[in-house]
Amino acid sequence: LAKHPEIKALMKPDYNLIWVAVLMVLAQLTAFYLVKDLDWKWVIFWAYVFGSCISHSMTLAIHEISHNSAFGNSKAMWNRWFGIFANLPLGVPYSISFKRYHMDHHRYLGGDGIDVDIPTNFEGWFFCTRFRKFMWIVLQPFFYAIRPLCINPKPITRLEIINLLAQLSFDVVIYYLWGVKSTFYMLAGSLLGLGLHPISGHFIAEHYMFLKGHETYSYYGPLNLLTFNVGYHNEHHDFPNIPGKSLPLVKKIAAEYYDNLPQYNSWIKVLYDFVMDDTISPYSRMKRQLKGEVKQD
Repeated sequence: LAKHPEIKALMKPDYNLIWVAVLMVLAQLTAFYLVKDLDWKWVIFWAYVFGSCISHSMTLAIHEISHNSAFGNSKAMWNRWFGIFANLPLGVPYSISFKRYHMDHHRYLGGDGIDVDIPTNFEGWFFCTRFRKFMWIVLQPFFYAIRPLCINPKPITRLEIINLLAQLSFDVVIYYLWGVKSTFYMLAGSLLGLGLHPISGHFIAEHYMFLKGHETYSYYGPLNLLTFNVGYHNEHHDFPNIPGKSLPLVKKIAAEYYDNLPQYNSWIKVLYDFVMDDTISPYSRMKRQLKGEVKQD
């Protein structure tokens, strides 16, 4: 910032995020209606080909919303309510809990017992062969759901209860209106999109140490168009209050800081290399023993 103070001008809400998220919710509602009478094979096909992409993209819209990028820091609660709305087509409550744990990930990156993005010792010990690492990728949604309860359980908040009740009510309405196929499409899309899917390469690309000494990596490939530029991950951790829309400008302005860092252009290759490289496993993360006072949401 001392060298490039113009970056401060990028620290403002991205109001386009609101309309994009609303359109994504409407797109999924339309898909719920369209699949209700299809054969099961086509329900599964469209859940993976279309629903999974929208669902994973929506989790990254929620990631943006968790940083108050939709309405700004001055309207934090507007972002929380909007996150609950954006959560609806995922089928499972996610937004409020994600925000609480994700802020810890930024404040205490790699913090042992705090950052739940770090796999558990069991994951590192068990998922050590190529086949097991492949299965670990397939099962990632379950580990991301269970890991916080094992590593850093937090008291349930009022907003989390509201998130849960709103989600259950939405799921019941979808089932009542359009039946089991629409409900299956909704849930399957979320599970498939967060598991063995090209976009899921970002889970591993962001912080797994393929090169010793480098714990955060950026991805500059085309899937950033579907993921709110989450691939610009060094830039995001440097400036978490800048919306994803503006992160390419951060890289352009401060090119001397980012251009020569290790980077990716294919999340599919990241997934392949993770499985096939016997030196990489869920253990391949930087873990820190935190000292001093720890403040969590």
